[in-house]
Amino acid sequence: MNTRNPEFGALLQAWRKRRRLSQLDLSTEAGVSQRHLSFLESGRSTPSRNMVFQLAATLDVPLRDRNALLLAAGLAPILVDRGIAHPDLAAARRAIDAILHGHAPNPALAVDRHWQLVLANGAVGPLLAGVAAHLLVGIPNVLRLSLHPAGLGSRIRNLRDWRAHVFHRLARQIDATSDPVLVDLLAELRACPVPFRA
Repeated sequence: MNTRNPEFGALLQAWRKRRRLSQLDLSTEAGVSQRHLSFLESGRSTPSRNMVFQLAATLDVPLRDRNALLLAAGLAPILVDRGIAHPDLAAARRAIDAILHGHAPNPALAVDRHWQLVLANGAVGPLLAGVAAHLLVGIPNVLRLSLHPAGLGSRIRNLRDWRAHVFHRLARQIDATSDPVLVDLLAELRACPVPFRA
């Protein structure tokens, strides 16, 4: 019987390299023998669920990406991604609403991992007055809103500094997660025209 599992091994190796760790580094930090780690990466060994979680925790793999590791290892995913409206997150939603309300009369907002607007207090509405309608269609992306000249970009005095900060922050997120949505967002924002006065 062939027990090789190259999908898990390739994914594990990709996360290890993303974290700039050698096999020896990862094996030491995870408390696993380097030989066993080598067998997992080559597909010669199949990991248990506990081993997947142990390695994922050591590599600081985001929770939502741990399901991909489980599936690649031939295991059922167990981590559920729920939106803020899910009943299981009612306490978290109340806490977020309280924080947003507490910031009034100043604008405050909550975003998801892709910088899409999830929740906002009433002071955000006036801040967005005059923003081009096409930037507000669907779920607005706050980084796109802040950098686009038809959004808030033309109103920000230190736009070049803000752009540099946003690009640095997104690059760090991409380095940590390799999220393709963020990769596309960064490319789009880099191509966004800069108002002349910025």
